[in-house]
Amino acid sequence: MKFPLHRFAAALAVAAVAALAALPAQAAKDVVFAVASTFTTTDPYDANDTLSQAMAKSFYEGLYGFDKDMKMIPVLATSYEVSSDGLVYTLHLRHGVKFHDGTDFNAEAVKVNLDRVTNPDNHLKRYGLYSVIAKTEAVDPYTARITLKNPFSAFINDLAHPSGVMISPAAIQKYGKEIAFHPVGTGPFEFVEWKQPDYLKVKKFAGYWQKGLPKIDTITWRSVVDNNARAAMMQTGEAQFTFPVPYEIADVLKKKPDLALVAAPSIVIRYLSMNTQQKPFDNVKVREAIAYAINKQALAKVAFNGYAEPAAGVVPQGVEYAVKMAPWPYDLAKAKALMKEAGYPDGFETELWSAYNHTTAQKVTQFIQQQLQQIGIRTRITLLESGQRVQRVESWQDPKTAGVRLYYVGWSSSTGEADWALRPLLYGESWPPTLFNTAYYKSDKVDADIKGALLTTDSKEKARLYKDAQETIWHDAPWAPLVVEKLLSANSKKLTGVYVMPDASFNFTNADLK
Repeated sequence: MKFPLHRFAAALAVAAVAALAALPAQAAKDVVFAVASTFTTTDPYDANDTLSQAMAKSFYEGLYGFDKDMKMIPVLATSYEVSSDGLVYTLHLRHGVKFHDGTDFNAEAVKVNLDRVTNPDNHLKRYGLYSVIAKTEAVDPYTARITLKNPFSAFINDLAHPSGVMISPAAIQKYGKEIAFHPVGTGPFEFVEWKQPDYLKVKKFAGYWQKGLPKIDTITWRSVVDNNARAAMMQTGEAQFTFPVPYEIADVLKKKPDLALVAAPSIVIRYLSMNTQQKPFDNVKVREAIAYAINKQALAKVAFNGYAEPAAGVVPQGVEYAVKMAPWPYDLAKAKALMKEAGYPDGFETELWSAYNHTTAQKVTQFIQQQLQQIGIRTRITLLESGQRVQRVESWQDPKTAGVRLYYVGWSSSTGEADWALRPLLYGESWPPTLFNTAYYKSDKVDADIKGALLTTDSKEKARLYKDAQETIWHDAPWAPLVVEKLLSANSKKLTGVYVMPDASFNFTNADLK
């Protein structure tokens, strides 16, 4: 008896399906990252906080980036040339890269993105970082030409900043101002959903240009403000990675056999800025008194469990052109004498705001409050949520009515160069809402040094100018520099390929889960 060929083929197909069904299903590699704050946006060009930019690396990439030691590396660009006058940068782009929506990455995409951020009408928060660009042109599909308004020696470093990502031009056209809710990039993961303020989820992009990556299927970013709750998620296995680790329970996590605790070096400085345009902080003696009155060694132990060291300058070591000085000494007698000389022997009342509302920030501000009480300064603490920080500090329009007085905040120079450690924070034209000079500090000498350093191509002259600027700032004391912290993260030992970079962002492109 003959068996019909089509029935034989069908029988084979059924048998194959049955055999596959009998095999054990391969477990999905789903990873949860527990982080300390909520995300302000998925659009890095409109983000002020490192965390939002770090998360956006899930779906976005830039022309340049940094390795784990903050050394610049090419990403979507492969090389560049600069004209002899320092005004024209010609970038050669990587071939064969697709956005998640199927759009080609090319020079036109570079033009669309840089035109968007350099248009002041868009009011993007990172406008100041790219405002030196005069025009961007697509020379051919894989060559972009960027012309600057004036020589700017830190320009390629600025392109490597985490905000400098490439967004699909088709998505920008489709979603416009709503692009933050529909991110479309070239990165290893595609956007799935964002349930504010709880979590944001991404999934593997099958068409990623780096073959064999990513190795995991999904990442869910969970915003967990409470330090103890984040630590508990790691101990129960609910999360596979967390940053920052609560300093006070670092030793507990260190003892867990299935967890790895990592204390990484950082370029994150924590400082107390003082509004120099408002009394009594317009008096340098008051500012010096505050700097003397805070015991930075004790702060490092109390709030950071020893995973920090007193700041030895306004630019942390590890940033190019940083100048190391002795930490501002703790001298209570000197602080009291300065308060008396300034006309405030009995102190005064003022506001102490924190840019963060997590439990470490609570400890820091309470410690500062107690220290300043010793010299008669009585403070009211306010821990700002991310939205409040943007509204009440970073976006405030009129310096004369700014409510900020004492402000606890941190900064990492995510370009790896001293310009972005100084210009956004201490340049006279960087007062909010332009950039982040929350001390409302202005020094003609410092401004001239910062401008001069950007114009020169002589590295020795650049170093001299940055040294002069940093020493002047140290003397003027618009800040009380506090500590440079260690970046303390924890991960399941089953998770590999994830690490915290010195600027407190993350690298997880090579992440894998055993």
